[in-house]
Amino acid sequence: MLMVSEEVREALAARRPVVALESTIIAHGLPRPRNLQVALELEDAVRQEGAVPATIAVLDGRAHVGLDKQQVERVANEDGIRKLGHRDLALAAATQASGATTVSATASLAALAGIRVFATGGLGGVHREWTVTQDESADLGLLARTRITVVCAGVKSILDVPATLQRLETLGVAVAGYRTDRFPGFYLSDSGHTVDWSLESPAQVAEVMRAQDTLRGPQSALVVANPVPREEQLDPSLHARVLADALQACEEAGITGQAVTPFLLDHLVRHTDGASLSANLAAVRGNVRLAARIAAAWAEA
Repeated sequence: MLMVSEEVREALAARRPVVALESTIIAHGLPRPRNLQVALELEDAVRQEGAVPATIAVLDGRAHVGLDKQQVERVANEDGIRKLGHRDLALAAATQASGATTVSATASLAALAGIRVFATGGLGGVHREWTVTQDESADLGLLARTRITVVCAGVKSILDVPATLQRLETLGVAVAGYRTDRFPGFYLSDSGHTVDWSLESPAQVAEVMRAQDTLRGPQSALVVANPVPREEQLDPSLHARVLADALQACEEAGITGQAVTPFLLDHLVRHTDGASLSANLAAVRGNVRLAARIAAAWAEA
């Protein structure tokens, strides 16, 4: 069952701007009590830009689009909150489970509720050694069939970035840099790879969204890749060194599947003295603010 909060429902009915926010960062991406502080901060940032935040999670089998403070606190503090991709939603509903939503689950539920703009940190993608592991995030396939605009800082730098960009192209997912022709690398402003398109303003992003609807093509997403400011990125040489160590540690520990990403991200936080976390949060804050401005431009259509 989809539970849309009264605030979000009223905003959508009145065509006011709404921004979907994932909850995995709250339950699994940050340590307590920082996670709750950041969750409330991100919602406040959306409001400061004149939009309504719609944080999404599943609680006791019910998918909630828009959480009140008590529900956010529950996601942040309750032990046993699962990590849910879109494939898990029906299972969680039927078993009355509670879980934080990843990019794929958040995008799916947001689109179901009628929300067009979604802000996150970095997308999932094709994992390194794909030819051996066949490990690819469910985010990509979901975005290929979901009409939503995702503002992100590229894909997580622990992934195979060029393979992910190729996969997005194959799936027909539009990717544009925001005021850049370089594809950002999550913690880094530049992943070392280019994008074919650059958009210069929230209004221009909204024009692309309108064109998507007018052309009536496949119901695929628009990825707006918004780089973390250079002055707030993780030092590239530190990133390269620690990531190499993290990948080796992951292999030696035999980590596979869904456990790979949290293992690598935790290794980066611990071995950069928290600098990777600071860069992550800087990226998320920028994405949330930009998404709110895009939602405002879209609401004016």
